[in-house]
Amino acid sequence: MQSSPQALSAIPPEKRIVSGSEAVILSLLEENVDTIFGYPGGAIMPVYDALYDFQDQIRHILMRHEQGATHAAQGYSRVTRKVGVCLATSGPGATNLVTGIADAMMDSTPMVCITGQVASHLLGTDAFQETDVISMTIGITKWNYQVTRAEEIPLAIAKAFFIANSGRPGPVIIDICKDALLGSTEFEYEHVTKVGAYTPLPVASKQNLQEAADLLNTAQRPYCLLGHGVMIAGAQDLFKEFIEKTGIPVGSTMQGLSALPSDHPLHTGMLGMHGNYGPNILSNKADVVIAIGMRFDDRVTGDVKRYLTDAQVIHVEIDPAEIDKNIMADVALLGDAADVLRELIPMVEKRSHPEWRKLFHDADKVEYEKVIQHDIHAQGEFVRMAEVVHQLSEKTKGEATVVTDVGQHQMATARYYKFRETDAWVSSGGLGTMGYAVPAAFGAAIARQDRPVLCFVGDGAFQMTLQELTVLAYEKTPVKIILLNNGFLGMVRQWQELFFEGRYSFVHMHNPDFVAVGKAFGLEAERVDTRAQLSDAIDRMLAHEGPFLLEIKVEQEGNIFPMIPSGCSVDEVILEPKH
Repeated sequence: MQSSPQALSAIPPEKRIVSGSEAVILSLLEENVDTIFGYPGGAIMPVYDALYDFQDQIRHILMRHEQGATHAAQGYSRVTRKVGVCLATSGPGATNLVTGIADAMMDSTPMVCITGQVASHLLGTDAFQETDVISMTIGITKWNYQVTRAEEIPLAIAKAFFIANSGRPGPVIIDICKDALLGSTEFEYEHVTKVGAYTPLPVASKQNLQEAADLLNTAQRPYCLLGHGVMIAGAQDLFKEFIEKTGIPVGSTMQGLSALPSDHPLHTGMLGMHGNYGPNILSNKADVVIAIGMRFDDRVTGDVKRYLTDAQVIHVEIDPAEIDKNIMADVALLGDAADVLRELIPMVEKRSHPEWRKLFHDADKVEYEKVIQHDIHAQGEFVRMAEVVHQLSEKTKGEATVVTDVGQHQMATARYYKFRETDAWVSSGGLGTMGYAVPAAFGAAIARQDRPVLCFVGDGAFQMTLQELTVLAYEKTPVKIILLNNGFLGMVRQWQELFFEGRYSFVHMHNPDFVAVGKAFGLEAERVDTRAQLSDAIDRMLAHEGPFLLEIKVEQEGNIFPMIPSGCSVDEVILEPKH
């Protein structure tokens, strides 16, 4: 017989005898979990039975696919910096989590996934809905663990939360056998603050800090690369103080967007394959580069052999595995970005670098003339992605949470939405997961109801997880979905045009009536076919209180520039197609 929450509260903690499934819920409560995204099934059913009695303390949201649960948990985590939590059953339930787990690992998103498993005596027998989730996820989690006894549950969950959200964050899986969930245990909970030799917070040495300060104080052309780690560390204010004291211009990785307001005078734009012109061509002219909370991804560096060739590199990074992995560091500052900046700020001198910064302004003028003015002030028959993003940026004053899927629309949004708020960019970076946006936007909207949520998707990515529209409608979550429909798998088509002689192999999309689809799921929906319709349609969408799908027919064969072709140096960025 299960204990009710009221009965549990009346029993002294040291004498609580509970089921394993109740221990799961009580452990989540101890970790201050308020929201779970999940999908029930056979092996996890005891947890759902226990959850029935705790509905007033934990909100469970029934997603329509387990992958949707992971992305919703990611969206929730990205805007709150709390651990996202999801539940799934064994077998296909667990395997459906894998993409989202891998995505969270690549983008350092803390997540605890709890899966049910067949009874311990059936392990290895190919029982119904048995999969070896531990072996399957060992390479895409910070830690995973299989529970076979009820008494293991509290400690396993405590470790999971500590590991997921300490150091460089990431996903954790706890796989719990059904007999452990049905068994009983004396419930005691202790928060974990240390696990073996795991050292989540390395401390930068005084000598290295001094070496870094000396380099920055004597640099003539210093440049700062801003990564996602600044927001993970909650170091936005310290970062701003650091750059304003040193006068160092800043280029942001895609995942670093919204850590610094887009209109800050030291913000030069986005780095990387479709980043801004100045940050790319001038990276190799810097004499000192300080990279903070970023991992030198290949989409930022281009050809690593021709990247930062004249610069001394200071790498601020919490994960020792990232130091010297892609780019050799002259000075490594191992530690949390906030802790390192707090130590470094008193050691650096007040400087301004006007001549160096002018080079970025000059590059901006070139990019504006060659690319930006044609993108945001487009002429001709077809709407361009950039002008849609630009209008939404203006109409929301840069104060929305912006969620994107993966593809051309993602790059257009990263380039043209001008952020004023922090922790406001939610996108799949390292894994590039199509289908991410709709459930992630839902999770972000559940977590942050104090600002609008804009969800930019392409017609290809949208169809991978559109079943989650049901959840948006049922929960009345005011996510505004902007579907930029070009009738292609746009980014693949762009590459085929530029690098495969225009041989469009299986990239044409034969799409449904998206407005009818949106309405069938219970959303308000509208289509824009011409530029003249665009502004008023956006206003109606933003004014609508509930979820809204705005399909916008955009230029079919439009390309995203600037672009660094794969394998090229950042110096070889192209601003327009070469005919």
